[in-house]
Parts: sequence; C-alpha cells; structure tokens
Amino acid sequence: MKLLLDACVWGGARQQLSQAGHDVVWAGDWREDPGDDEILARADRESRVLVTLDKDFGELAIVHGRRHRGIVRLVNISAQQQASFCLQALDRYATELDASAIVTVDAQRMRIRSARSE
Repeated sequence: MKLLLDACVWGGARQQLSQAGHDVVWAGDWREDPGDDEILARADRESRVLVTLDKDFGELAIVHGRRHRGIVRLVNISAQQQASFCLQALDRYATELDASAIVTVDAQRMRIRSARSE
C-alpha cells in the first residue's frame, strides 16, 4: 500500500513500514511543512493513505469534504509502537482504506468511518 506519513509520525516508522512492503513517503523529509490542506491533497494526488497523529485531517475530510485516499489516525501510541499499530490497521482495513475510510487507532481498539458515512 502507498502511504504518506505526516511529519508528526515517528520517522523510524517509515523504515518498519517499508520493510513490510509498503511504499512510504515521510513528510518529515520535506524542506517545509506545507500545511494540512496540502499534505492531504498530496496524499490524494499520489493515491496514498495518510498516517497521522493529528485529528485535524479527519475534520478536513468530514466537515470540509476534502478528498482523500484513506486516513489512519494513531492516538496515544508511543513512537516505537506506531508502525506496529499502523500495520495492524492496514492489514485489518486495507479494503476500507482503499475506499477512502478513516481509521482511528488507539491501544485498546480501532474505529472505522467508511467513506459512505461521510
């Protein structure tokens, strides 16, 4: 799966996700932070699922109707566990994410908002 990791996601997660076979871009490598709107737009243009810690992307997608190719939001997950929890979400909800779902992941559970409920 193609992923765009927001700069707030631990950079070490990129390598772990790449080793699991995913095509990963990390916004932390960019010269400047282009802002949430452009990050979400770039993920959409490149057909990438956005992985973030930031709830603002869900608001952009749901409230403001911004296009996206799926969002995984990690909540209160330690940096070293971010890749592991992300991989679980990708494995469990790949089909739904491919259809632009939003998956919220915390240590206790995963919640999904399908594209048709937006």
